Order: sequence, then C-alpha cells, then structure tokens
Amino acid sequence: MKIYFMGICGTAMGNAALLARAAGHEVLGADTGVYPPMSTVLAAAGITLHEGYDPVRLEKLAPELVVVGNAMSRGNPEVEWLLDTRVIPFTSLPAFLADAVLAVRKNIVVAGTHGKTTTTSLTAFLLRENGRDPGFLIGGVPLDPPVGNHLGTLADPFVIEGDEYDSAFFDKRSKFIHYAPHIAVLNNLEFDHADIFRDLADVQRTFFHLTRIVPRNGWIVLNGDDDNLRALGPLAWTRVVRVGTGEGHELRIAGFRESAEGATFRLVWQGKPWAEVQWSLAGLFNARNAAMAALAAGLALFPDDPTRLKLDSLARFRGVKRRQELLVNSAKLKVIEDFGHHPTALAETLQSFRARFPGHILHAAFEPRSNTSRTKVLQAAFMRALALADEVYLGAIARPEKLKPEERFDEEAVIQHLATQGVDGYTAATHAALLDIIQGKVAEETERPQLVVFFTNGSFDGIIGKFVKNFART
Repeated sequence: MKIYFMGICGTAMGNAALLARAAGHEVLGADTGVYPPMSTVLAAAGITLHEGYDPVRLEKLAPELVVVGNAMSRGNPEVEWLLDTRVIPFTSLPAFLADAVLAVRKNIVVAGTHGKTTTTSLTAFLLRENGRDPGFLIGGVPLDPPVGNHLGTLADPFVIEGDEYDSAFFDKRSKFIHYAPHIAVLNNLEFDHADIFRDLADVQRTFFHLTRIVPRNGWIVLNGDDDNLRALGPLAWTRVVRVGTGEGHELRIAGFRESAEGATFRLVWQGKPWAEVQWSLAGLFNARNAAMAALAAGLALFPDDPTRLKLDSLARFRGVKRRQELLVNSAKLKVIEDFGHHPTALAETLQSFRARFPGHILHAAFEPRSNTSRTKVLQAAFMRALALADEVYLGAIARPEKLKPEERFDEEAVIQHLATQGVDGYTAATHAALLDIIQGKVAEETERPQLVVFFTNGSFDGIIGKFVKNFART
C-alpha cells in the first residue's frame, strides 16, 4: 500500500512511518519542518519527504491512504482538499496503528501523566534482554533500546506509549483508546492538557475508558500509591496488580536510596524478594517506572510467575534522551536537560537532584511551552515546584498571542512568590537575553559546585546547546 503521512517528522509520526516501511508499505510524507534527525532516519529508510503542504502535489502523488497527524487542523490546505474531494481515504495515526499493527498483537499499553516514554523504553528493553523480540513504538529517542520503533515478531508483545491526548482534529478520543491493551500500565494520573480536558474528573474518565477495554484475561498494572488512580475503583472486569512503596501492594518498591553514586532499591513480589537494583537513573519516580515495566514484561512472558523475568540488565539501562540527560559533567558544573513540563515532574526531579548532587547550587530554567504550562491553570503548583531550586529562570511564554492576557502564565507573580521562599527568580523578553542572565549568575559563583537544569518540552530556542558550547570554551 502507498501511505502518505501528514506531519511525518514528528517523533510519533516518524516512528510510525518507519514501522509501516518495515512492514513493506511504500511510505512518503510531508511536514513544514523537514530537518534532522528524523528526516535523516526517514530518508535512510527509503521514505520520500516533501516540504510543506500542497494539495496539487498530494493529488499527483495519489497515495492509497493518508495518515493525518494530530498537529494538523482545519485550514491546512491538504486537509481541506481531502475533505472537499473525499477521493483518498484518511485516518488518524492511532487508528492506523490499531488496524495495521496492534490488531494482531498482545499489546502492552503504557499510560500516565508522567513517565510514559521511559517506562515504554524500559519494558521493551527488558523483554529484549530476556531473549524476546517485542515490537515497540516509543514517543521519544531512547538510548535503550537503541531505536524508537521495531515491528518485532508476532509471537511477542507489542509495547506502545499510550498518550491520553486526542487522536486527530476529527477524533477527539484519547489515542490510547485505539490501542487494544492486553496489559495496561497506569503509571500515574494528574490534571494536564487543559486544552483537551475540562478538569481532573475528565482525565479520570478517559483513563477509566481505557481500563474498560482490557480483556478479562489481561492485566492492569496500577500505581497503588496514586490517589487519583485508586479513585477509578476496583476495576473488577479484569485482573489488577498494584505497584507501590507501601504495604498491601502485590509488587513493593522497598529501601529506595539515592546518592551521588546512583540509586538502589529492592523489588518484592507478593512478599518474596524479586530483585535488588542498582542503577544510574535519578529519583523514586524512575524506580517506580522500572517496577511497572518489570511487572508488565514479567506478566507478558510468565503470567504464573513474573519474577522469572531477569532484571540484572537494569544496571545497564541508559534511559531516554532529554529525560534527566546529563550534558556536562565536571567537578564544578553539571548541566542537565529534562523534558519536564508539569509541576509534579519538576518537583520530583528537583528533589532527586538535591540527593544526587549534594552541595551544588541548583539553577532551574523553565520554558512555559506546553498548552497547559503556558497558562495559569497549574501556576500555583509550578510556584511550589520551582521553589525547590536555588535560582530560577523563566523563559518567554510560547505563543502568547494565542492566549488572553489574564489566561497567561504570570512570570512576575511566580518570581514574587519565589522571593518569599528565599529563591531568586529571573525572566527576560527573549530566550537569548535569559541565556545571558543564566551565564552571568553561573559565572559569579567560584567556590561551590553548580547544577543547571533546563526544563522544556521544546527547544528553548537553542539556548541549551549554546550554554553547553559556551561552557566548553571556558
């Protein structure tokens, strides 16, 4: 089949296009930003890329199916042509994956407000390390496994990141509703995506819908420490196993410790020791990601005794790019990039860094870029999270013209609150100007070691790379 992907250079779309190519389809696509690394990977796989959207070109290309990315909207010239003519069938990315890949697999669907990419990577990694050939689709750039997509063998599970965001402009259901879970991993549940969901109850509703399509011979692997997940109820139509730090969970995370040398913890399954883990990833949140992934992979391979899954390879797991990624590591300065864009993620990461880097001055730079973080919806929680740093730098709000002034994230109010907590806060009209401030504050300190962490789900206008490059010259 000849398949055309609209928005092909997005991480999820690009990896799905690669899956389609690996399955033997002729694949091509278009995007407004055709640039490395995704463009390089796609071209190397024999996928033809087109810059921009052109209905005349699309008609001449004559694909048999168009996969419409969820970044597309009404007004896009190719979208309007598809709707006007109806000469080419079109579908959403999740619906395409459901029909082309997931319908014939036993799927592990990893859902949650935080940690989806890391947990999906961990699950695929553990299955591979235990001698299996799973399929997987990861919504990021993992280091382990070394690629973000793989078809695997039909006999082994398919692991997919289950995003609660909507599927397409014409399908407002959460993506994960399409993914036919045999095992659903529910990592955590908080209010996010204020452009899609009305409130926390609305988010809980869509997660509840996901649980309703888990078959009775499947499993829900649930974070038993999460109040919002426990509120979903007993979920009696399938088997539920709970993971957490307290007593009463089928899988317990015990003895978590973190220091400059790394983190250690034990996994206890139904009261019996399973594994002792020592690894390099930061925070209790990543230990929980590992526990959820281990149980999901273990149940998929050994449903009667998941502890038959070997976990010694966790010591070698390197994580995912842009998730607490250490870019500079010297005695005087460490620089980390993190995809964090929700206050809980920022708070947990900063708390971990206090333990991981004792004695360091902690600088936190945050770009309010996501559709929720650039508004006031979670501003109070961001204030509490950022107060865990010593110095805070707030980037310019992304797409401010799309918001009413009273709806926008109020940087000055955040800085004023931080001052009451003894934390210095700074902002600037541009990210380039903010970079000058960060570099100046870091240069002032000559005695104590420093850690600079950049939180963004975008590019921060390239200032992270510039900061790292400028440090390398000093």
